[in-house]
Amino acid sequence: MADSSTALMAQAQASAQNGAQNNISARVNSLTDGHIKSKEEAIKSGKEFESMFLGQMLNHMFSGIETNEMFGGGHGETMMRSMLVEQYAQEMTRAGGIGIADAVTREILKIQEG
Repeated sequence: MADSSTALMAQAQASAQNGAQNNISARVNSLTDGHIKSKEEAIKSGKEFESMFLGQMLNHMFSGIETNEMFGGGHGETMMRSMLVEQYAQEMTRAGGIGIADAVTREILKIQEG
């Protein structure tokens, strides 16, 4: 029973990650399809891109951390971890990020001018 439950959780996690990958691809495509009309939209898109990047980096970092059954853990923590990591990435970006947002914003504005 535990083996089938573990396999089911692994399958659900893989499905969630695939959905997140497709969502990221769609969001990146929307950043480059010419719909950005103002500097404010370019800044917002740069921050969104940085948040997506940080989220991917954090997902890889957290993938090796086991859940702790005594203080939470379990299947719930496993399933909700991706949302937690996404919030971490958004907060890191809001706090100043690592500079990717500024570089992406500059490139978007450069492409629009040229």
